[in-house]
Amino acid sequence: MRIYYDTEFLEDGKTIELISIGMVAEDGRELYAVNEDISKDPLHERICKHQWLMENVVPHLPLATGATRSHGRVPMSMAYRGFFNLDMTSNAVMPLRMIRNAVRDFVLGTDPDVLPDVELWAWYGAYDHVALAQLFGRMINLPEGMPMWTNDLRQECARLGNPPLPEQPDGVHNALADARHNLVRAQALEALAAKEG
Repeated sequence: MRIYYDTEFLEDGKTIELISIGMVAEDGRELYAVNEDISKDPLHERICKHQWLMENVVPHLPLATGATRSHGRVPMSMAYRGFFNLDMTSNAVMPLRMIRNAVRDFVLGTDPDVLPDVELWAWYGAYDHVALAQLFGRMINLPEGMPMWTNDLRQECARLGNPPLPEQPDGVHNALADARHNLVRAQALEALAAKEG
């Protein structure tokens, strides 16, 4: 069973703080979760000061209605001001312990007798894997059956000669939309690999 995923995170060269995670399994299941801690300082303040996150990631999060929203996206002027209100009533917004449990249940939720050997796949997946693994603490704390590495679609693309891949139509930097597009990339790469084989 392959699971394609993406995370959005704040990193400063020393730490990686999860903002959101999206996962798509080959069997059609999907998971989207947003870390409720991004609504609290000091994490909220650090994100608000990060122009790239404010312009590219925050607009895709579940945001409270009102002055900070315009058709579901943060107006550019608000992004430059560096402020956002997370919609705490959204079912996607949850504490890290709930995200950890949801990710564990999602990844290990396939009957191992039917589809053993779960594989994780991401695009430029090194930091994604760290953000996912940190949900459980140290690497040795990963639940049994949870992969200890993430396969990298970007590496597979390079192995196949960097062929052009389908463009993502929308939702770039929305973790779930990116995870869905990772599945599209994987299908394109598998088709190319089959032609070569």
